[in-house]
Amino acid sequence: MPERQPQLLVAGSVALDTRDGPFGKVVETLGGSAVYFALAASLLVPVKVVAPVGVDGAKRLARVFSGRPIDTELLQILDSPTYRWRAHQEHGRNVDLGSSDDIYDKWEPALPTGFDGWAFVGSMRPDRQAQVMAAVLGSAKLLAADAMLSYVLARPPEARDVLRRAAWFFCNHEEFAALGGKDPEEFRRQWWLQGLVVKSGELGLAAYTEFGVVRIPALTKRPVVDSTGAGDALAGGMLGRWLTTGGQPGGLQDALVWGVACASITISSVGVKGIARATHKQLEDRVAEVEESIRRES
Repeated sequence: MPERQPQLLVAGSVALDTRDGPFGKVVETLGGSAVYFALAASLLVPVKVVAPVGVDGAKRLARVFSGRPIDTELLQILDSPTYRWRAHQEHGRNVDLGSSDDIYDKWEPALPTGFDGWAFVGSMRPDRQAQVMAAVLGSAKLLAADAMLSYVLARPPEARDVLRRAAWFFCNHEEFAALGGKDPEEFRRQWWLQGLVVKSGELGLAAYTEFGVVRIPALTKRPVVDSTGAGDALAGGMLGRWLTTGGQPGGLQDALVWGVACASITISSVGVKGIARATHKQLEDRVAEVEESIRRES
C-alpha cells in the first residue's frame, strides 16, 4: 500500500484587525496567522486549524472557511473577545500599534494525540506558540514556526524558546535582527534549524538549508494593495505544495515558488479577500508568473 500523506496542521491566531494605509482603513476585518495560512494551504491540501476565537469572530471565520477543506474541529470558540490587532501600513510594511490578546489567557490548545504530520505554528503569543510546539515535538514529521516582531521585542525569552523548538523558521529581516541574527547561515546552524526562510518583501525571499541557499524573487510588477498576511500565506502555500511532492530537498524551490504565488495573491486585495476568493487555477497561473520571473533573473 502507498504511504499515507502526512496531515497538515496550523496553530495560530484568528484576529479582528483595525488597520489603515494606502488602501484606506479597515475596522475589525478578519485576519490572523492561522487564517491566512489555512486559506493558502487549503488550495493544495486539507488543513487542520488549532486556534482560539471569540463568539464575536466565529461566524465570520466560518463564512470565510466555507467550501474549503479546512478542519475546524480543534478550533475553540471562547467567551472572550477575539484577538485584536491594530496597525498602520506604509511602504509595504505594517507598523504595529498594539493588540488585545487576553483570549490567550483562557485558551488551552487542544491537539491531536500523537500527531505525526506537518505542523506550522504561526505568530501568536509566544508562550502559547511554545506550548503547542512542546505538545507535538518528537511526533510531528516537520515542525515550523513564524515570528512576530512585537512579541519578539516584548517577550524575547519566550520567542527564543519557540525558535529553539522549531525545525523550520520563517521571519522577516526585522524579526531576524531582533532575534540576534547577523549571518543567516550562521544563525541557522546556531539554532540547529533544518531550514530558515528570510522574507524580504519586494526583494523576494531566501531559504537557507544544509544543502545551500534557494532564492525566489517577488512579483514586483503586480500591485501591492495590502501586505498583511503575506508571510503566513507564503508558508501555507510552500508547506502545502512541499507536502504533496514528498518533502524532499529537491522539491524545495518548487514549493517556495507556490508559496510566493500564494503571497502574491494575498497582497493583491485588502485582508483575506484575495486568498479567500482564489481558485487553484488562479494559483497555477500565478505560479507560472513566478517561474517566468526566475527564468528572467537567471
